[in-house]
Amino acid sequence: MRTTLIALLLAATVTPAAAADDRRLAPKPAPPPKQTTTTNPCAAYGPGFVQVEGGGTCVKIGGALDVGVGGSSRR
Repeated sequence: MRTTLIALLLAATVTPAAAADDRRLAPKPAPPPKQTTTTNPCAAYGPGFVQVEGGGTCVKIGGALDVGVGGSSRR
């Protein structure tokens, strides 16, 4: 009786795990790469400038981070 119960429990847990592999969806194909322009209309402004998509504006995004730490000791 105990062996039969263990066999049924084992079969009940192994069967769904094996069936889950069959239900996997095929991966979606990768989208085609976008066409890039070979000329840079913003090259006259300097390195790092790019043209805004859908417009004729040239922008360059940059930034900096400044951290200052100080302390004093009173005795």
